[in-house]
Amino acid sequence: MLNWRSLSAGLLVATSAALSGCGKDSTGPIDLPPVGGVAAAVSATSNRIIWGRVSNATSYVVQRAIGSSTTFATVSGANLTDTTFVDTGLEPSATYGYRVQAIRASGPSQYSAIISVTTRPAGTASSTISANITTSRTLFADTTYTLQGFIQVANGATLTIQPGTKIVGDATPAFVGSSLFITRGAKIDAQGTAANPIVFTSARAAGSRQPGDWGGLIIIGNGIINRAAPITLEGTGTGVNNPAQVYSGGDQNADNSGILRYVRVEFAGYATAPDAELNTFTIAAVGSGTQMQYLQAMAGLDDSFEWFGGAVDGKNLVSYESGDDHFDISEGYVGRLQFLIALQTRIIPPRSAAGSPSSDPQGIENDGCNGAGCPTGQNSTPLTIPVMSNFTIIGVGTANGVTLPAAGGRGAMLRRGTGGFYVNGIIARWPQSAISFRDTTTFIRQTEGNFALSNILFAENGALFDPQILSGGVPTSVRQYTADTTANRLSTVAGTASALFTNLPTGLPANGATFDWSPPTGGAATTGGLTTFTGQLLTRAGSFVAPTAYRGAADPAGAKWWNGWTTYIVN
Repeated sequence: MLNWRSLSAGLLVATSAALSGCGKDSTGPIDLPPVGGVAAAVSATSNRIIWGRVSNATSYVVQRAIGSSTTFATVSGANLTDTTFVDTGLEPSATYGYRVQAIRASGPSQYSAIISVTTRPAGTASSTISANITTSRTLFADTTYTLQGFIQVANGATLTIQPGTKIVGDATPAFVGSSLFITRGAKIDAQGTAANPIVFTSARAAGSRQPGDWGGLIIIGNGIINRAAPITLEGTGTGVNNPAQVYSGGDQNADNSGILRYVRVEFAGYATAPDAELNTFTIAAVGSGTQMQYLQAMAGLDDSFEWFGGAVDGKNLVSYESGDDHFDISEGYVGRLQFLIALQTRIIPPRSAAGSPSSDPQGIENDGCNGAGCPTGQNSTPLTIPVMSNFTIIGVGTANGVTLPAAGGRGAMLRRGTGGFYVNGIIARWPQSAISFRDTTTFIRQTEGNFALSNILFAENGALFDPQILSGGVPTSVRQYTADTTANRLSTVAGTASALFTNLPTGLPANGATFDWSPPTGGAATTGGLTTFTGQLLTRAGSFVAPTAYRGAADPAGAKWWNGWTTYIVN
């Protein structure tokens, strides 16, 4: 524990020595800087700096540099009259350098000697959250928080989460299924960094964690869906303090549910009832005022990312080892998604009694409207018309002896009247097919100009398009369609999927595995992208989705944006 009495005493000695012979009010040279500065970490995200008072100084300026950098930036204006400053909003376990300048009527002094200090590690304390959050609250990086039960952020509250904060879902029998709900009207402000992502994970020890250990992160907005009210969210309405969450009836596709940046969610997807699973990220009727970027789903039992209507946009989304679909879109979602990575190499066994792995796991699964509450069936409006650009969707392949259910194993299942624009992507290693372009209503979206597959690269798939299934020589009621590969620039490479990337293992990755999704120099994915958007695609993409000359989620000449904050762990 920091002893401020000792620190202050040391400062007094240092200051007295530096000013020896000057007297208390001696001005000294006009550029005399503050001396005797000391600093100490207050928490994982804040430091305290103290320095000696300078005679005739009217105020002080504090500057900060990160690590060993010599580039300093002012973190306080020229208005500090005290000789103590607390710097907040910092990174856990990070080193900072500080220097202080005295301001006199005659002008500023030189800067003091640099004072270095390292913030505390994240998660050194612990706290339990067992009641709903109904007033705005901040979760701090020096504390690990345990969710006990179904926790709702409600009553218009904002939950702020500092970079590096760890939140775990209690996996004990009394609280199994613990989840965090951001309900309608509430907000989440979870802005991690690449060095210190915000992590939601299982409370079980590393090495014993499993899909379905806890529920997941659920956000419910006031956006528009195409099912008639009242529609309640799957996985809600069962158990203690898990009320049915109605997400239909909203009319604000620009609604704002907050910000998610550099957030990782692991081992989620608990089923509160049979066939009523929560997802790793559940995004229900969330509006475009919400910001979502740099998010990872790892080892969930159900879908990694599921959007139910709404219009929120997203970039830099990563899904490793899903129990069902990696990206699942339905019910009138009209948002835009760019730079998506999905990797499936196996089906990880789930926690006992947490639910079952899916019978039809796919890479992408997009629907229009299906089931009860669809006013005009699969043609219910608003139509599901996402823009999905620069996706890399990798399946299990055949090399590792992994068998997916017969109803699964497709890179993209596009069905039940969905539209959408799917461009500049890579789909590889899906044993059934790369694409199931299914149902007459989905084909109608194409004839209307609301559906397009363009500039997509394929490798090691069982088939390019699902073939039409016949019964006695007659097509079944489930109709399968294809797209013109030449006109739409849909190309298949003869080589392996691994050859498309700088580092994609052919075997089963071990814990801690890293991947390099960048195409190698001269690789097939470095070119072939659609570089100019026109028509409906241009209108819907707007300024959020930019055309690229390459295909897949990684710019061959750009930053490896997944590095540092994503992880690969299967238990």
